[in-house]
Amino acid sequence: MGADRGWSIGELAERAGVTVKTVRHYSDRGLLPEAGRSGGGHRRYGPEALERLRLIRSLRTLGLPVPEVARVLADEDGEVLEGVVEGRLRELGAQRAALRWREAALTLVRDCAPEERAERLRLVGAVPVPPSTEALARFWRRWLPPRMPARVVATVLERTVPQPPEDPSTGQVLAFARLHALVAAPCGGGERRQPAAHLADGGHRPAVLYEGLDEAYALAAPSLRAGLAPGAGEALDCFVAAYARSARARDTPAFRRALGRVLAADPRIDAYWELAAEVFGPGHTTAGAAHDWLLAALHTETGPAA
Repeated sequence: MGADRGWSIGELAERAGVTVKTVRHYSDRGLLPEAGRSGGGHRRYGPEALERLRLIRSLRTLGLPVPEVARVLADEDGEVLEGVVEGRLRELGAQRAALRWREAALTLVRDCAPEERAERLRLVGAVPVPPSTEALARFWRRWLPPRMPARVVATVLERTVPQPPEDPSTGQVLAFARLHALVAAPCGGGERRQPAAHLADGGHRPAVLYEGLDEAYALAAPSLRAGLAPGAGEALDCFVAAYARSARARDTPAFRRALGRVLAADPRIDAYWELAAEVFGPGHTTAGAAHDWLLAALHTETGPAA
């Protein structure tokens, strides 16, 4: 290459191992620096264009679209590249999760009995891919008392909404699909019955209750995992204290007996917790299981509820 001439578009393409059309495309997008023009007005390129073209090819090989490549090339500090790569990694993670979910769902349909196939197709077909927990979150937002602080709602959702596993088993796919169908089902044509402690006219403070219950469930979880029988202890005391503080009452034997009767009459969503436990996977204690263990501990202490 002469210092006064530079490479033609064909020479640059040959050196870079690409087509002339490719060089022209990137040049037209303003991504390749020109060293000048020939006497006939043709583009000429220097070594900078070759290095730039090699960088563009590397970025395109990694799957970056041309607009993102342009952003990277225009950034002198290298900060844009880091953000673009992170974004691409997130996209690939979502694609990988979707493929794994589809593989497990197809295996679920393939391996079931013929008479089960239609139902399973209906169930898994109703779940978006990659699977979303939005329907489950909406269920809990409807279930929770109104005007709960956002931080308390976030804590409840974290404990109650199982995230789809990255590499799900067929059983987890089926459980999640059934859970999705459960929360999407109508409530029998009427309003969903709420636990007594949710009712504002009872003078309860639900935000106080749920903060205390979160702590009590965490304290009870090791006992459940160890297979211990429900009984007195720190977890039960924390559980009762949450209800007492919510109701602005004192933790007395009479309060515990009354609480046992009230909780025994509360509505239950056992099907939700059974399915959620399967999605969460082995070793996870659901809030429903912890609540039942603590309620059993309360009944052990105060006697069976009426």
